[in-house]
Amino acid sequence: MFALIGSLLPMVFGIVISPIPIMAVAIILLSPQAKSAGIGFAFGWIVGVSAVVTVFCSLSSVAPELPADTGLVRSGIDIVLGVALVGVALRQWRLRPSKNESGSLPGWLAKVTSMHWGGAVLLGVALSAFNPENLLMAASAGVSIGTKDLDLMSQVGTIAVFSVLSASSVVVPVIGYFTAREFLAPRLQAIRDWLARENAVIMAVLLATIGLVVLGRGLAYL
Repeated sequence: MFALIGSLLPMVFGIVISPIPIMAVAIILLSPQAKSAGIGFAFGWIVGVSAVVTVFCSLSSVAPELPADTGLVRSGIDIVLGVALVGVALRQWRLRPSKNESGSLPGWLAKVTSMHWGGAVLLGVALSAFNPENLLMAASAGVSIGTKDLDLMSQVGTIAVFSVLSASSVVVPVIGYFTAREFLAPRLQAIRDWLARENAVIMAVLLATIGLVVLGRGLAYL
């Protein structure tokens, strides 16, 4: 189990460093509803990641029962996911701002400042489960877990650890808000501004790297 968690760390890192949720939680924690919305967003984020990993873990766990060769099935899944990640990376690279552009936040983030608990939960689920970058990385983790010979409790434990680690970039700032708000506020503002400028480049490099790792893993099964 621990060896498997170690192999999942690239996917964890990919979700953790995703700029969009970090920008979202920074804006939420600078809003009037910071306490309730921050907790709601963190909760929704964990639920979304857990759901995606669980679904793909369940689907991939039946792969050995298919009439096709198990290694070929696993290889095909990883190759598809790897190519998809590289494709999304290329799209992100094309969206990067030019040297003369300062970069900007997505328009929908402007509405985050007025969100309450329920809306923040839904936003957390949406960004973690339906954001293409996170979806692909969580799906890859689910495939890795499901294709290993683990009992149910080990699968549940691995998914839980993966989900909690993946949520650290959201959960840690929320906890920090309750312990050191005055210290954290200007730093959240600076992080938000920096990510607004560089998020496309960061995600392009990260997704390409993880995509190539997953693709290589798939080719190794052949």
